[in-house]
Amino acid sequence: MTLPEIALSTGTLSRQLSARIEATVQQALEQQRLVGAVVLVARDGELVHRQAAGWADREKRLPMSVEAVFRLASVSKPIVSTAALVLVAQGRLGLDDSVERWLPEFRPQLADGRAARITVRHLLSHTAGLGYRFFEADAHGPYAQAGVSDGMDASTVSLTENLSRIASVPLLYEPGTAWGYSVATDVLGAVIQRVQGEQLADAVRQLVTDPLRMTDTGFAALDPSRVPTAYVSATPEPHALAEGEIVSPFEGAIGIPFSPARIFNPQAFASGGAGMAGTAEDFLRLLETLRRGGGELLSTALVEEMALDQTGGRELPAAPGFGFGLGFSILRDPALAVTPESPGTWRWGGAYGHSWCVDRQQKLSVVAFTNTLYEGMSGRFVTDLRDAVYGVAELGQ
Repeated sequence: MTLPEIALSTGTLSRQLSARIEATVQQALEQQRLVGAVVLVARDGELVHRQAAGWADREKRLPMSVEAVFRLASVSKPIVSTAALVLVAQGRLGLDDSVERWLPEFRPQLADGRAARITVRHLLSHTAGLGYRFFEADAHGPYAQAGVSDGMDASTVSLTENLSRIASVPLLYEPGTAWGYSVATDVLGAVIQRVQGEQLADAVRQLVTDPLRMTDTGFAALDPSRVPTAYVSATPEPHALAEGEIVSPFEGAIGIPFSPARIFNPQAFASGGAGMAGTAEDFLRLLETLRRGGGELLSTALVEEMALDQTGGRELPAAPGFGFGLGFSILRDPALAVTPESPGTWRWGGAYGHSWCVDRQQKLSVVAFTNTLYEGMSGRFVTDLRDAVYGVAELGQ
């Protein structure tokens, strides 16, 4: 059984919620913090808000559409993580399996030369001791020196070669003893390939996107006319992202050498952590499936495992009150995080300008895909949208 179509609610309370969200989106557009956006909000299985606003391509005056196919960046992670958990549900993969069982060639060591045991759980929860090149301070960092691809550049390496480069760099810590956002989901993609016996793109399609009818989601965009132009936050207005342009998510990091053309290259390796494209409605279908307990993809017990903080109480950098589950962050302490969201809320985003959340207590799923980095991922818009959603009285009833 697949997730049924989500009907658009037209009730009074839904109209009030939509008005609040539309005002928030319009303000971001008028202040030139965003160029275009698609925002979907579902509550208790009903689509209570569906909106496309602004420009898919500002220079060509092409309006944004709810059918837009976005470069997903890290929104790829919960999709690929779900694929791994489907294999767990099928009894073909164990959360505490050693990665070496499936990838005997992948054997990164600790800084002192000792061997380390990385498990599937470590990969899913980003506690494996791996890192990201774009976090390094400069081009002399170990990942940069090894030529590791973060999955969003124009690299011509294969997934096999990229894993070899990752494995050549010493782990940052003993797996399971700390938390660090990383290329772990790319390694997880290689595990999925090995277990499924298919290339990752085909495996994810077989395990997740086909069963959920996520027909516009995959590792390549087949129709360039549906893909919005990517923009970078700037003053006085965002500028179009250039091929190879390096944009850092925060001060002190070398940043990402973006390749917006990569998504049109079927030869680019399938990056489990950053390499997919898809629509907001496809992604909402996945979130709603998980919120409802996993459907026929996953057992309720596995969804609960995804939603369990796997960090051992450790704080995520610059995210007080949050832990991390199997594929996304978990809200532990709303007061510490200064958020109206319920304890246990799932949340993450994507570098091309996306954010999403699932508040199971409120039976609420929110997807906001934009074409403006990094405003749509970590800028004021994300907080304003959250407050617009939770500012409506009926969500607390």
